[in-house]
Parts: sequence; C-alpha cells; structure tokens
Amino acid sequence: MGYKIGNVISYLEQIAPPAYQESYDNAALITGDRNSEVTGIVCSLDCIESTVDEAIELGANMIVAHHPIVFKGLKSLTGRNYVERTIIKAIKNDIAIYAIHTNLDHVAQGVNKRISDRLGLLNTKILRPKKQLLSKLVFYVPEPEKDKVLQAVYSAGAGKIGEYSGCSFQMKGTGTFTPSAKANPTLGERGEAQEVEEIRVEVLVSSHILQKVLQKMHEAHSYEEVAYYVLSLENGNQEVGAGMIGNLSREMEGEEFLDYLKANMKLEVIKHTSLIPRKIKKVAVCGGAGIFLLEDAKRAGADVFVTADIKYHEFFDADGALILCDIGHYESEIFTKELLREFLSQNFPNIALYLTKVVTNPSSYR
Repeated sequence: MGYKIGNVISYLEQIAPPAYQESYDNAALITGDRNSEVTGIVCSLDCIESTVDEAIELGANMIVAHHPIVFKGLKSLTGRNYVERTIIKAIKNDIAIYAIHTNLDHVAQGVNKRISDRLGLLNTKILRPKKQLLSKLVFYVPEPEKDKVLQAVYSAGAGKIGEYSGCSFQMKGTGTFTPSAKANPTLGERGEAQEVEEIRVEVLVSSHILQKVLQKMHEAHSYEEVAYYVLSLENGNQEVGAGMIGNLSREMEGEEFLDYLKANMKLEVIKHTSLIPRKIKKVAVCGGAGIFLLEDAKRAGADVFVTADIKYHEFFDADGALILCDIGHYESEIFTKELLREFLSQNFPNIALYLTKVVTNPSSYR
C-alpha cells in the first residue's frame, strides 16, 4: 500500500504546523488531491513552470516547495502570467503543489537552523520567539489517576519546554462536589457532598494542539465532568519564532568571516556594511527578508547579521553596531530543499525523492 498526498502533508505539518505561518502567507496544498497516491516528490525552493516540467519528466506527482506559487487570490486562470501558467500546467498533469513557507521559517529545526548548521553555529536559539502560541492547562484529578491522565496529555504533546518533556507543576488539595440526581458520579453518591484528595496539575500546551490534548485528558479521566481551565499566555515560545542566533566555534576577523560565509553558503557575492573593530563570534541569521530583526540582533549582541533583501537606507541602520550582510534571498534559502528531502526521507523511505535541478533564482550576477 502506497502513501497518499495527505499522508505527506500530515507529516510535514507535524514538523511545521500551519498555525505558525504569518497571516499573509499561503503555506498549504495549492493544487492536487489529498487522496491521490504519491508516485514521487520533487523538493524545491520555488515552484514555477519548469519545476512542474521536471516533476512530469521524473514521474513525480508532488512538489514540496518552500515558497507558495500563489500568495493572493486568483480571479481567473487564463495563463497570462507565470503564476497562472504554473497552476494550469500542474492541474492538467495531476501534479500536487504543497508550500511550507513561514511555518518552516519559524520552527527551531527549520530554515534558519539549516543556515546556522552550514555556518557551524553552536548553542543556537530563536532570535525573536513568537508570542501568543502557548496556553496553560490546569486540571484536577484524583491522586491515584494522576499518572494515567498525565501520560495521556503528554502523549498528545503537552508538557514540553525546549529540550525537556514531561514538564508539569503539581499540588495536592481537597476537591469538593455534590452530584445531582441526574449525575453519574465515579466517586460518591447522588445528592451527597463529597471530599476527594486531588492533585492540581498545570502543563504548558502549544495552542494549536490544545483540542487534541483536552480530548486525551477527558478520555483518560474517570470523572463525568472534569474540572479544568485554560489560560492564554503571552510568553514567547522558545522553540518557535523568527531568525536564529548562535556562536562560531572560534573567533574570526571580519574579512575572514566574510570569506567563510561566502564559502559555506556557496555565494558569488556578499553585500555588506563596513567591518567593525572587533572579532566576530556571535552570528544572527534569517533566511529571506529579515531586516525586521535587525534590532533583535543588536540586542542579542550579534557581531554579524546575515539575511537578504536589504534596502539601501536600511544598511545605515546597522549604525556600526554589527556587520549587516545581504547574501540574496535565493542564496539564503536554497539549502531548504535539502532540508525538506531529509525530513521526508525519515518518514517515507519508499517514496522517490528528488532535489530539483531547476535554478529558480530570478537574479543574475556578472
């Protein structure tokens, strides 16, 4: 039995949940039928007409791309531009196009981790953690049931903080209740006041999996009516957010670092601000257009900030605090296709996986 396109999507969305994408984004299945069986997958940065041609030639019926070919709503499909032509060709040839964009940018093992790894950065962490993605679940459970219910919510993804799992806060207390005549109590009798030794349990939950966690909690709990409440948190999620920062294995002079950056990211050219009068140790990165993180990089003490799509006047904003490097949008994210293939190979060893050979960079240098 083969895998369906929906199986591939479900797996990728465990790695980079759609809830983590920006509001303007379109990380989703853009063309294709989730119930179609996968014959092969092309991993790419972009999906344009030539990428679809490549998939057809390879016998692959799915393209997993970082950038969505469709950002805005299409009012017609007449082939008047490259977006419409790409969509038409994909539909005619039963090619599924799936985009995994800012949600993959925002996860700790995503695009920016791949850049950090290529630069050999150590002790990496998210540069700007995203807020309002966490909830605190508080529930009450009879002491003998505590472990069973906790394991249920842990299995659904609750209780994770960074590299730690099974995280909770627990407090003993006394719960009181009186079952009505229509109740079906697990403990006590209808109409009689009850006191039960209970444990108050608090766990952190990523908000996008909250309903799944609540379902598992109810299934494992013996009470007919479980006492619980949920609080939305402002805390930044240290595993989700924009950019990344880490340390080089050794200090480098400015010129040496630029050569190192050029070699490891396979660059033809680097556009950068003036060098600073100190050695380079701490490096911030953001794939694609990341100038919005400049102040975050400064506050974090970065010596260099590597990103792309920097405008003329934005270079002035470095203001001598660090070296600001624009390495190009395509160049900063091209290794994402390798990341996608690695993710997919871990779960779908029997699907033919291809790295696109199509160069989709719209810019040239000479």
